[in-house]
Parts: sequence; structure tokens; C-alpha cells
Amino acid sequence: MATEYLHHWSSTPESAKPARALWIAAAMTALIGAFFLLREHWGHVASYWPYLLLLACPVMHLFHGHGGRGHHAGHGTGTKRSTVGEE
Repeated sequence: MATEYLHHWSSTPESAKPARALWIAAAMTALIGAFFLLREHWGHVASYWPYLLLLACPVMHLFHGHGGRGHHAGHGTGTKRSTVGEE
């Protein structure tokens, strides 16, 4: 009987854990810095909200990711869909 399955297998190597902790620390530092920056300059940022909202519409349209719902599947295959009332 083979016992290879009894050995512990880790999905993340030990060297990746310090790198991940460093990224988390950097992200937390950036969030804290952004909070204090916004807190001090809120009057300037608040005056740009309408423009940022208008800019968000085309940006969201560009990066929405059109696809994934498969609405182009089945075009031209010759299959007929039945509807209620038609026979």
C-alpha cells in the first residue's frame, strides 16, 4: 500500500508567506495614507465628484467585459425555437 498521500502538502510555499505579508502591509499603509490625504483635502475632492461620476460611466463601459453570458451562441445553427401559441 502506498503512503504518499499521507504526506502533508502545502499549496503555498514557505517563501511566499513573507512576500504576501509585505503586500498586505503595503496595502494597509496605502489605505491609511489615502484616508489622511482625503481627510485633509476633502474640500478639494468633493468639488470634483460630479465630474468623477460622469467619467466613471465611459470607464465602466470600456472595462465591463462584454461577454460571458454567451448571447452569441447558437446564431446560424438552424435551430428553431418554439414560442407559446405557435405550432
